[in-house]
Amino acid sequence: MFVTHFYENKTSVLSQLLVNLPTVEENIKIKGRKAKVVQVIQLDDHNYQVSIIFEKVPKKQPIKELGKKKR
Repeated sequence: MFVTHFYENKTSVLSQLLVNLPTVEENIKIKGRKAKVVQVIQLDDHNYQVSIIFEKVPKKQPIKELGKKKR
């Protein structure tokens, strides 16, 4: 088992105890968000640091209803 720390831009996102380590360029899902593994660094025998990049989700613009006016 490996202690795996996930980081995005030097910000700790998640720490997990894993049996299988993620590989570079693998698509994973963390906290309901899609992410891609950029690099995996071994700190010692059981500790690993994984750098990730979250997928950008565009914000949806609300549709304005033409018939209703705000009072």
